[in-house]
Amino acid sequence: GPQSQLIRTGDVVSVVVWDNQDNSLLSNGVSKQAALPPMVVSASGMIFMPYAGEVEIRNLTQPAARAKIQEAMTGVAPEAQVQLAVKQGAGNAADLVGGVAAPGSYPLPSRNYSILSLIAAGGGIRPGLDNPLVRLLRGGHVYEIRAEQLMADPNLNTILRGGDKVVVAEDDRFFTALGATGREEVVPFTRESLTAMEALSTVGGLSDSRADLKSVLVLRDYPLDDTVPTPERADYSSKGPLQEQVVFAFDLTSADGLFAARKFEINPKDTVLGTETVVTSARTVLGLIGSVVGVTNAVNNLTE
Repeated sequence: GPQSQLIRTGDVVSVVVWDNQDNSLLSNGVSKQAALPPMVVSASGMIFMPYAGEVEIRNLTQPAARAKIQEAMTGVAPEAQVQLAVKQGAGNAADLVGGVAAPGSYPLPSRNYSILSLIAAGGGIRPGLDNPLVRLLRGGHVYEIRAEQLMADPNLNTILRGGDKVVVAEDDRFFTALGATGREEVVPFTRESLTAMEALSTVGGLSDSRADLKSVLVLRDYPLDDTVPTPERADYSSKGPLQEQVVFAFDLTSADGLFAARKFEINPKDTVLGTETVVTSARTVLGLIGSVVGVTNAVNNLTE
Protein backbone atom coordinates (compact mmCIF):
# COMPACT_ATOMS: atom_id res chain seq x y z
CA GLY A 1 0.00 0.00 0.00
CA PRO A 2 1.01 3.65 -0.14
CA GLN A 3 3.66 4.68 2.36
CA SER A 4 3.96 8.48 2.13
CA GLN A 5 1.67 10.44 4.42
CA LEU A 6 -0.82 12.87 2.92
CA ILE A 7 -0.96 16.51 3.96
CA ARG A 8 -4.05 17.28 6.06
CA THR A 9 -5.78 20.33 7.41
CA GLY A 10 -3.88 21.56 10.46
CA ASP A 11 -0.46 20.41 9.25
CA VAL A 12 2.28 23.02 9.44
CA VAL A 13 4.37 23.52 6.29
CA SER A 14 7.64 25.39 5.92
CA VAL A 15 8.58 26.60 2.42
CA VAL A 16 12.00 27.77 1.22
CA VAL A 17 12.20 29.24 -2.29
CA TRP A 18 15.58 29.31 -4.03
CA ASP A 19 15.91 31.86 -6.85
CA ASN A 20 19.17 32.91 -8.52
CA GLN A 21 17.71 35.83 -10.50
CA ASP A 22 19.36 39.16 -9.76
CA ASN A 23 16.05 41.02 -9.69
CA SER A 24 14.11 38.33 -7.85
CA LEU A 25 10.97 39.42 -6.02
CA LEU A 26 11.59 36.79 -3.37
CA SER A 27 15.29 37.03 -2.50
CA ASN A 28 17.13 40.14 -1.34
CA GLY A 29 20.05 39.91 -3.74
CA VAL A 30 22.50 38.85 -1.03
CA SER A 31 20.88 35.52 -0.28
CA LYS A 32 19.49 33.39 -3.05
CA GLN A 33 16.83 31.86 -0.83
CA ALA A 34 13.64 33.09 0.77
CA ALA A 35 12.42 31.20 3.83
CA LEU A 36 8.73 31.82 4.41
CA PRO A 37 7.22 31.71 7.90
CA PRO A 38 5.58 28.37 8.83
CA MET A 39 2.04 28.14 7.49
CA VAL A 40 -0.89 26.06 8.77
CA VAL A 41 -2.90 24.27 6.11
CA SER A 42 -6.35 25.88 6.24
CA ALA A 43 -9.72 24.17 6.53
CA SER A 44 -10.03 24.43 2.76
CA GLY A 45 -6.63 22.79 2.31
CA MET A 46 -4.83 25.94 1.15
CA ILE A 47 -1.63 27.81 1.94
CA PHE A 48 -0.80 31.30 0.72
CA MET A 49 2.30 31.85 -1.42
CA PRO A 50 3.48 35.45 -2.06
CA TYR A 51 2.80 36.60 -5.64
CA ALA A 52 1.19 33.24 -6.45
CA GLY A 53 -1.88 33.34 -4.24
CA GLU A 54 -3.49 30.36 -2.56
CA VAL A 55 -2.29 26.89 -3.44
CA GLU A 56 -4.26 23.78 -2.47
CA ILE A 57 -2.00 21.06 -1.11
CA ARG A 58 -4.35 18.99 1.06
CA ASN A 59 -4.45 15.25 0.30
CA LEU A 60 -1.14 15.49 -1.55
CA THR A 61 2.09 13.76 -0.61
CA GLN A 62 4.99 15.99 0.33
CA PRO A 63 6.76 15.57 -3.07
CA ALA A 64 3.52 16.25 -4.96
CA ALA A 65 2.81 19.36 -2.87
CA ARG A 66 6.35 20.66 -3.43
CA ALA A 67 5.97 20.22 -7.19
CA LYS A 68 2.60 22.00 -7.19
CA ILE A 69 3.96 24.97 -5.21
CA GLN A 70 6.97 25.21 -7.52
CA GLU A 71 4.66 25.19 -10.55
CA ALA A 72 2.55 27.95 -9.00
CA MET A 73 5.69 30.08 -8.59
CA THR A 74 6.80 29.87 -12.24
CA GLY A 75 4.87 33.02 -13.15
CA VAL A 76 6.94 35.02 -10.65
CA ALA A 77 10.22 33.11 -10.66
CA PRO A 78 10.50 30.74 -13.64
CA GLU A 79 13.76 29.22 -12.43
CA ALA A 80 12.83 29.01 -8.75
CA GLN A 81 13.36 25.80 -6.80
CA VAL A 82 11.15 24.99 -3.81
CA GLN A 83 11.94 23.08 -0.64
CA LEU A 84 9.03 21.90 1.51
CA ALA A 85 8.96 20.53 5.06
CA VAL A 86 5.79 19.28 6.73
CA LYS A 87 5.06 19.00 10.44
CA GLN A 88 1.99 16.89 11.05
CA GLY A 89 -0.92 18.40 12.95
CA ALA A 90 -3.94 16.89 14.66
CA GLY A 91 -5.38 15.76 11.35
CA ASN A 92 -2.38 13.49 10.85
CA ALA A 93 -2.10 12.18 14.41
CA ALA A 94 -3.72 9.51 16.56
CA ASP A 95 -4.32 9.65 20.31
CA LEU A 96 -3.20 6.77 22.50
CA VAL A 97 -5.40 7.38 25.50
CA GLY A 98 -4.49 4.85 28.19
CA GLY A 99 -3.38 1.36 29.15
CA VAL A 100 0.18 1.90 27.87
CA ALA A 101 3.44 3.13 29.37
CA ALA A 102 3.41 6.49 27.57
CA PRO A 103 -0.04 7.69 26.48
CA GLY A 104 -0.27 10.77 24.29
CA SER A 105 -0.85 12.10 20.81
CA TYR A 106 1.37 10.50 18.17
CA PRO A 107 1.89 11.70 14.57
CA LEU A 108 1.21 9.16 11.84
CA PRO A 109 4.46 8.87 9.87
CA SER A 110 2.85 6.99 6.97
CA ARG A 111 -0.45 5.76 5.64
CA ASN A 112 0.47 2.22 6.69
CA TYR A 113 0.76 3.04 10.40
CA SER A 114 -1.19 0.42 12.34
CA ILE A 115 -2.71 0.03 15.80
CA LEU A 116 0.09 -2.24 17.00
CA SER A 117 2.68 0.25 15.75
CA LEU A 118 0.99 2.98 17.79
CA ILE A 119 0.83 0.78 20.90
CA ALA A 120 4.52 -0.07 20.47
CA ALA A 121 5.35 3.64 20.16
CA GLY A 122 3.53 4.18 23.46
CA GLY A 123 5.70 1.64 25.26
CA GLY A 124 3.44 -1.39 24.89
CA ILE A 125 0.48 -2.57 26.92
CA ARG A 126 0.92 -1.90 30.62
CA PRO A 127 1.70 -5.06 32.63
CA GLY A 128 -0.92 -6.22 35.08
CA LEU A 129 -4.01 -5.68 32.91
CA ASP A 130 -6.31 -8.71 33.03
CA ASN A 131 -7.37 -9.80 29.54
CA PRO A 132 -6.70 -6.34 28.01
CA LEU A 133 -9.01 -4.96 25.33
CA VAL A 134 -8.03 -2.62 22.50
CA ARG A 135 -10.70 -0.10 21.50
CA LEU A 136 -10.59 2.07 18.39
CA LEU A 137 -12.73 5.22 18.43
CA ARG A 138 -13.37 6.47 14.91
CA GLY A 139 -16.10 8.65 13.46
CA GLY A 140 -18.47 8.24 16.38
CA HIS A 141 -18.11 4.44 16.42
CA VAL A 142 -16.25 2.17 18.86
CA TYR A 143 -14.53 -1.00 17.64
CA GLU A 144 -13.23 -3.47 20.23
CA ILE A 145 -10.97 -6.50 20.09
CA ARG A 146 -9.00 -8.59 22.57
CA ALA A 147 -5.32 -7.71 22.60
CA GLU A 148 -4.43 -11.40 22.42
CA GLN A 149 -6.61 -11.83 19.32
CA LEU A 150 -5.19 -8.69 17.70
CA MET A 151 -1.62 -9.90 18.15
CA ALA A 152 -2.43 -13.37 16.87
CA ASP A 153 -3.96 -12.29 13.54
CA PRO A 154 -2.05 -9.78 11.35
CA ASN A 155 -5.19 -9.20 9.27
CA LEU A 156 -6.82 -7.52 12.29
CA ASN A 157 -3.99 -5.00 12.71
CA THR A 158 -6.02 -2.04 11.44
CA ILE A 159 -4.40 0.89 9.63
CA LEU A 160 -4.94 4.14 11.52
CA ARG A 161 -6.38 7.40 10.21
CA GLY A 162 -5.83 10.91 11.42
CA GLY A 163 -8.03 11.70 14.41
CA ASP A 164 -8.33 8.08 15.57
CA LYS A 165 -8.26 7.37 19.29
CA VAL A 166 -6.96 4.08 20.70
CA VAL A 167 -7.72 2.93 24.25
CA VAL A 168 -6.23 -0.12 25.97
CA ALA A 169 -8.45 -1.12 28.88
CA GLU A 170 -8.87 -4.03 31.24
CA ASP A 171 -11.76 -6.41 30.64
CA ASP A 172 -14.37 -5.39 33.23
CA ARG A 173 -16.51 -8.54 32.92
CA PHE A 174 -16.80 -10.74 36.00
CA PHE A 175 -18.71 -13.59 37.60
CA THR A 176 -19.30 -14.38 41.28
CA ALA A 177 -18.30 -17.66 42.93
CA LEU A 178 -20.17 -18.66 46.10
CA GLY A 179 -20.84 -21.70 48.28
CA ALA A 180 -18.67 -24.79 48.42
CA THR A 181 -16.09 -23.58 45.93
CA GLY A 182 -12.38 -23.17 46.45
CA ARG A 183 -12.78 -19.40 46.84
CA GLU A 184 -15.82 -17.18 47.34
CA GLU A 185 -15.13 -13.98 45.45
CA VAL A 186 -15.81 -11.79 42.45
CA VAL A 187 -13.73 -13.26 39.62
CA PRO A 188 -12.68 -11.31 36.49
CA PHE A 189 -12.82 -12.96 33.09
CA THR A 190 -9.32 -14.04 32.10
CA ARG A 191 -10.19 -14.89 28.49
CA GLU A 192 -12.75 -14.18 25.79
CA SER A 193 -15.15 -16.88 27.02
CA LEU A 194 -15.40 -19.17 30.04
CA THR A 195 -17.34 -22.39 30.43
CA ALA A 196 -18.88 -23.50 33.71
CA MET A 197 -16.10 -26.06 34.13
CA GLU A 198 -13.41 -23.44 33.49
CA ALA A 199 -15.08 -21.05 35.92
CA LEU A 200 -14.93 -23.68 38.66
CA SER A 201 -11.27 -24.36 37.88
CA THR A 202 -10.53 -20.63 38.08
CA VAL A 203 -11.66 -20.52 41.72
CA GLY A 204 -9.90 -23.73 42.77
CA GLY A 205 -12.66 -26.19 41.97
CA LEU A 206 -15.21 -27.53 44.46
CA SER A 207 -14.57 -28.34 48.11
CA ASP A 208 -13.95 -32.08 48.52
CA SER A 209 -15.55 -32.17 51.97
CA ARG A 210 -18.48 -29.76 51.50
CA ALA A 211 -19.62 -29.67 47.89
CA ASP A 212 -22.58 -31.58 46.48
CA LEU A 213 -21.39 -32.66 43.04
CA LYS A 214 -24.96 -33.43 42.03
CA SER A 215 -26.00 -29.79 42.32
CA VAL A 216 -23.75 -27.09 40.92
CA LEU A 217 -25.85 -24.03 40.06
CA VAL A 218 -25.40 -21.09 37.72
CA LEU A 219 -27.69 -18.14 38.48
CA ARG A 220 -28.35 -15.73 35.63
CA ASP A 221 -30.38 -12.55 35.08
CA TYR A 222 -31.66 -11.99 31.54
CA PRO A 223 -32.63 -8.55 30.22
CA LEU A 224 -36.40 -8.16 30.00
CA ASP A 225 -36.17 -7.66 26.23
CA ASP A 226 -34.63 -11.13 25.85
CA THR A 227 -37.44 -12.97 27.64
CA VAL A 228 -40.63 -14.43 26.15
CA PRO A 229 -43.65 -12.72 27.82
CA THR A 230 -45.95 -15.76 28.36
CA PRO A 231 -46.21 -19.30 27.01
CA GLU A 232 -49.45 -18.38 25.24
CA ARG A 233 -47.75 -15.58 23.31
CA ALA A 234 -44.37 -17.24 23.04
CA ASP A 235 -42.49 -16.94 19.81
CA TYR A 236 -40.91 -20.37 19.79
CA SER A 237 -38.38 -19.26 17.21
CA SER A 238 -36.85 -17.16 19.99
CA LYS A 239 -34.18 -18.69 22.20
CA GLY A 240 -34.99 -16.48 25.16
CA PRO A 241 -36.23 -17.84 28.52
CA LEU A 242 -39.69 -17.30 29.98
CA GLN A 243 -38.36 -15.51 33.09
CA GLU A 244 -35.75 -12.87 33.75
CA GLN A 245 -34.09 -14.96 36.49
CA VAL A 246 -32.99 -18.47 35.54
CA VAL A 247 -31.08 -21.17 37.44
CA PHE A 248 -29.07 -23.79 35.54
CA ALA A 249 -28.20 -26.99 37.44
CA PHE A 250 -25.37 -29.42 36.66
CA ASP A 251 -24.85 -32.93 38.00
CA LEU A 252 -21.11 -33.44 37.90
CA THR A 253 -21.41 -37.10 38.94
CA SER A 254 -22.75 -38.02 35.50
CA ALA A 255 -21.06 -37.95 32.11
CA ASP A 256 -23.88 -35.85 30.66
CA GLY A 257 -23.48 -33.27 33.41
CA LEU A 258 -19.71 -33.10 33.00
CA PHE A 259 -19.90 -32.60 29.25
CA ALA A 260 -22.69 -30.04 29.67
CA ALA A 261 -20.55 -28.05 32.13
CA ARG A 262 -17.69 -28.12 29.62
CA LYS A 263 -19.91 -26.60 26.92
CA PHE A 264 -22.03 -24.17 28.96
CA GLU A 265 -20.66 -20.62 28.64
CA ILE A 266 -20.67 -18.29 31.63
CA ASN A 267 -22.13 -14.83 31.03
CA PRO A 268 -20.86 -11.66 32.71
CA LYS A 269 -22.42 -11.18 36.18
CA ASP A 270 -23.43 -14.85 36.50
CA THR A 271 -23.22 -16.46 39.94
CA VAL A 272 -21.62 -19.90 40.16
CA LEU A 273 -22.85 -21.62 43.31
CA GLY A 274 -21.45 -24.83 44.70
CA THR A 275 -24.19 -26.25 46.92
CA GLU A 276 -23.32 -28.12 50.10
CA THR A 277 -24.04 -31.78 50.79
CA VAL A 278 -26.70 -32.92 53.25
CA VAL A 279 -23.93 -34.36 55.41
CA THR A 280 -22.31 -30.93 55.68
CA SER A 281 -25.64 -29.36 56.66
CA ALA A 282 -26.18 -32.08 59.27
CA ARG A 283 -22.70 -31.48 60.67
CA THR A 284 -23.46 -27.79 60.94
CA VAL A 285 -26.70 -28.47 62.83
CA LEU A 286 -25.00 -30.99 65.10
CA GLY A 287 -22.23 -28.52 65.73
CA LEU A 288 -24.75 -25.89 66.78
CA ILE A 289 -26.53 -28.39 69.03
CA GLY A 290 -23.22 -29.42 70.52
CA SER A 291 -22.37 -25.80 71.25
CA VAL A 292 -25.70 -25.25 72.99
CA VAL A 293 -25.32 -28.44 75.04
CA GLY A 294 -21.81 -27.41 75.96
CA VAL A 295 -23.00 -24.02 77.14
CA THR A 296 -25.85 -25.64 79.15
CA ASN A 297 -23.45 -28.06 80.86
CA ALA A 298 -21.11 -25.20 81.69
CA VAL A 299 -23.97 -23.23 83.26
CA ASN A 300 -25.09 -26.27 85.26
CA ASN A 301 -21.56 -26.81 86.54
CA LEU A 302 -21.35 -23.22 87.67
CA THR A 303 -24.67 -23.35 89.51
CA GLU A 304 -23.92 -26.55 91.41
